[in-house]
Amino acid sequence: MRSGRFEKGMADDMRSLNASIGFDKRFWREDIEGSKAWARGLLDSGILSAEELEEICGGLDKVAAEIESGEFNFSEELEDIHMNIEARLSELVGTAGAKLHTGRSRNDQVATDFRLYVKRAATEASEAVGKLMQAVVAVAQTCQDVVIPAYTHLQRAQPVAFSHHLLAYVEMLERDRRRFLWAAEQADTCPLGSGACVGNQFGIDREKLQEELGFGSLTANSLDGVSDRDFACDFLYAASMLMVHLSRFSEDIILWTTSEFGFVRLGDEVTSGSSMLPQKKNPDACELARGKTGRVVGHLIGLLTCLKGLPLSYNKDLQEDKEGVFDTHDTILGILGVLATLVKTMEVNRERTSGSLEGGYLEALGVADYLTRKGIPFREAHDLAGGCVKRCEELGVSLPSLSLAEYQSIHAGFEEDLFDAISVEGALADKDVTGGTAPGQVALQLERWKELLK
Repeated sequence: MRSGRFEKGMADDMRSLNASIGFDKRFWREDIEGSKAWARGLLDSGILSAEELEEICGGLDKVAAEIESGEFNFSEELEDIHMNIEARLSELVGTAGAKLHTGRSRNDQVATDFRLYVKRAATEASEAVGKLMQAVVAVAQTCQDVVIPAYTHLQRAQPVAFSHHLLAYVEMLERDRRRFLWAAEQADTCPLGSGACVGNQFGIDREKLQEELGFGSLTANSLDGVSDRDFACDFLYAASMLMVHLSRFSEDIILWTTSEFGFVRLGDEVTSGSSMLPQKKNPDACELARGKTGRVVGHLIGLLTCLKGLPLSYNKDLQEDKEGVFDTHDTILGILGVLATLVKTMEVNRERTSGSLEGGYLEALGVADYLTRKGIPFREAHDLAGGCVKRCEELGVSLPSLSLAEYQSIHAGFEEDLFDAISVEGALADKDVTGGTAPGQVALQLERWKELLK
């Protein structure tokens, strides 16, 4: 864009590098909303007449209609969405349009647009997370009778209710949902009226701007107002944590769908075949969620790196703040929607989950706990239980199949009630504490989540 200060226009490659209209046109709704509020502020300050305000607002409505219909001609020559809209407005309404930018800078204008966008994006993300949570809770509700091995170090550890495992991810998602709500709150501060860097010179009523644009508060320092992008980092951090959790969930599902596990079957809606191998049904939705995690985390690191060396106040480096947020917004909404479909269409293979409890000596801790309840110090009980496992390995049997005589040859404290204590039902019932996997505790958590997610 040329102005009175310059005799020559930009070189073509510099113009392309400098222009942001290719991506910041996504702000057009927020830009028009902010411009209308600013025009009303100019009326109150005596800069605009009532007739000019009406012309400007009517012209902005026409610009919005052109953009929505696809008729608007976005120009790289005009650099960004702000100048594109202002130039078209001036074509439509003449002199009144040229007055709109009085006292306003693109610095506070873009900061306002970006905050409005992030508020909306974070709210949409929290709602989408809530829908996935509802889908997971619904599946957990139908699977209260299913038990699988819990793993540590990817080795079988103890029996756990499948519902309990699923609800672990609901806990993670609830933290993500709250982080997005917090990110929306961090964006809920109005910088409009900060000018280029030190405030506007026409006494525009910023409190009224805040109210009209639906912000919860005003920025208290004009330098910070135009340069702060913490709210964008907050959104990207919330998204990064969400994607880390979705990646972990996806990894579990990928393992569960393998022939080696076979715990679940995924619907055709979220899987693909192979171009070569006819038997394949690939968990592509999960793999894409896992893969796109790096993309989202990368956007957070990119913005943090961009911000780390910037002096106050606005610098053109901040043009790099938007594309990562836009891409992240699209990515997380797409992944959340697909995973909600995946969970809703997922089928649990009860035969395979039941069979998975055989072998692996999942009952070993139960053996140690049994002795501990008889007064034997846990470390000693732990060693004795390890001896029982060793004896099973020598005989090629499981702990429930080892005879009482064999147990008693290791320690005289073993009695017939051991076998009830180390049964799957006994192992689950034994964990009857808040946060435990006992059936009653899982049922309470399900009721809690159903109530919270109404």
